[in-house]
Amino acid sequence: MFVGVGASRVRDLFDQGKKNAPCIIFIDEIDAVGRLRGAGLGGGHDEREQTLNQLLVEMDGFESNDGVIMVAATNRPDVLDPALLRPGRFDRQIVVNLPDINGREGILKVHAKKLNLDDSVRLSLIARGTPGMSGADLANIVNEAALLAARRDASKVEMIDFEQAKDKVMMGAERRSLVISDEEKRSTAYHEAGHALVGKLLPKADPVYKVTIIPRGLALGVTSFLPEEEKHTHSKEYLETKLVYALGGRAAEKLVFDQFTTGAGNDILQATELARKMVCAWGMSDKLGPLTFGQKQEEIFLGREITQRRDYSEETARIIDQEVRAIVERASETAEELLRSNLDKLHLLATALLEHEILDSQEIDKILKGEKLSRKPANATE
Repeated sequence: MFVGVGASRVRDLFDQGKKNAPCIIFIDEIDAVGRLRGAGLGGGHDEREQTLNQLLVEMDGFESNDGVIMVAATNRPDVLDPALLRPGRFDRQIVVNLPDINGREGILKVHAKKLNLDDSVRLSLIARGTPGMSGADLANIVNEAALLAARRDASKVEMIDFEQAKDKVMMGAERRSLVISDEEKRSTAYHEAGHALVGKLLPKADPVYKVTIIPRGLALGVTSFLPEEEKHTHSKEYLETKLVYALGGRAAEKLVFDQFTTGAGNDILQATELARKMVCAWGMSDKLGPLTFGQKQEEIFLGREITQRRDYSEETARIIDQEVRAIVERASETAEELLRSNLDKLHLLATALLEHEILDSQEIDKILKGEKLSRKPANATE
């Protein structure tokens, strides 16, 4: 294990490794000392660069019969100094991707091994409902489920504990103590109902997992969409669909209240960023074609570009702005048209949200069919 920073510490580490050969020297978070040199911050003689230089010297000192294997880990391979990746050093890379459904189920089994699980627990269902989550996220779900069971003074961890833990990790912790006026609550209900309804009406949209008007994290309400399977590439049609249901909340506010609120701020931000990537990074603009525009802004410690370079003309910049605006406005108009033609369903969904505060996908389907929910409203008294 590589602990501490300093050239002397590196020498001691390698001396110890050679004395105990054959052995493996593992350096975690190699980017802490292996970042690109020449950033200009602290000069070329700061402690980090001295440590990196000593590390490079020691690695060059290995012979083929030394019996010492060097292994390092990082989640930022893009910031490493090229000298570290040359032949004879860290020249072989193993990419560890996020786990698939089988991997997630295996990780959940490992972390839940010491828990007393109820027969109702189906870790395969939790794995299927957590695409894109890392091992740390899954461990967090298991820990949160155990804590929820302990708070109930239960002898076993049940499936409901895992469901609530998954909601907390995916959507944030509930803030029931936050005081919200009836007007704000009604506005939030229609906003989230707009997201959920548009998601249900679009055939290519990710399935609606859950919608709630209970404040979670920094949001007054949350609508969660859960892909049915992992996706590694996205089509233009799919991205345009994401834009439509992202702007469904804003469209609902306009139709019902004839005004906009700040609650749509994050939706607009995400929609604008996605539309700009479609135009500038993924070549999804008919006018601009298969070209990329604008280099990524590099981190300041890399010593490269501190600000983003514009590698296109003012005329091209104007066209980019027009294309981004057109994509977002087209999505907004589509969302508004869908809600206008289904205004009765929007009212039903918002009313149900005000009564029950949280709805899952099956309950949303029942409401849209005109059926009544069997459970009591959230504000009902015994």
